[in-house]
Amino acid sequence: MASRSSGSRRPVESNQTINYVQADGLAVMKIVKHCHEESTTNMDIAQGALLGLVVDNRLEITNCFPFPKQSDETMDEEEYQLAMMRRLRRVNVDHFHVGWYQSADVGNFLSLPLLESQYHYQTSIEESVVVIYDTQKSARGFLTLKAYRLTPQAIEMYKEGEYTPEALLKLKVGFENLFTEVPFLIKNSPLTNIMMSELNELVPKDEGSKFLDLGTATVLENQLRSLMDRVDELNQEAIKFNRFQQLVSRQQQDKHRYLQKRAQENAARVAKDEAPLPEEDLNKLFKPHPVPPRLNPMIIAGQINTYSQAVSQFCSQSLAKLYITQALQNAKESTSNK
Repeated sequence: MASRSSGSRRPVESNQTINYVQADGLAVMKIVKHCHEESTTNMDIAQGALLGLVVDNRLEITNCFPFPKQSDETMDEEEYQLAMMRRLRRVNVDHFHVGWYQSADVGNFLSLPLLESQYHYQTSIEESVVVIYDTQKSARGFLTLKAYRLTPQAIEMYKEGEYTPEALLKLKVGFENLFTEVPFLIKNSPLTNIMMSELNELVPKDEGSKFLDLGTATVLENQLRSLMDRVDELNQEAIKFNRFQQLVSRQQQDKHRYLQKRAQENAARVAKDEAPLPEEDLNKLFKPHPVPPRLNPMIIAGQINTYSQAVSQFCSQSLAKLYITQALQNAKESTSNK
């Protein structure tokens, strides 16, 4: 996935900042269509390139196209992207690469490949973003499109390649500041808005009132199951790190006992007018244990935080629906009693 960031790019200014992302309705519909097709047919993660341009402090996404499937070994991804951009330029369509998109299932998107790909994108295209589309939540009536960028601390961390606790503490990097969310807006042209208004009038009234779907138990159950799986993974990582700390503590005690014993032997040799024993390299006698990298636990903790926020938001919306339906039911009962 990281190799897909090597397509044709334009030079960017180092002082450019993005305050929000503005996407055309056509590009959003293409993303939605591709993600749902992949989720229903192959159950694969849908990925693609975002095209557009930067205007002032906003990133405009005007078009997109999907990446070729990984199973197709005959197609070169870089050549495919370059060919697509050349064809779009011929028909006078924005062909500047401004990021990429990926589908997610119940908010499950935060991973090491995504971090690596966004790092390569953002170091090549400073204003690039990754857009995450949640297929399952959107299918239940909650359109979920979010744009993310790596924070400067995360870019510095990945550039140095040190994921030890000391390095992360020095850079002040944690799961809460690994990614930053950029506001995502959808904007349609006036002609599109007119067409949507005409289509809205063609929808029968009984078909346009089915928005209070109370069957939210399945979505909430899937989110809680995913949350439990990530908590188990984080617990396993914590067990590994605790085991490492125990090994380091035991090794320090062995070093201390060895130094005390060596000091006693040298004192006895000096009392006998003998030369003290030569000093030895402790790192050769006690080889330091490798420090387990903390990047994977940090990503898992970030995913747990994402799940928790999604569950909180989803529960709030579900409770609002229940209160609305309760008020409607009470009004209907009072009307029927009269």
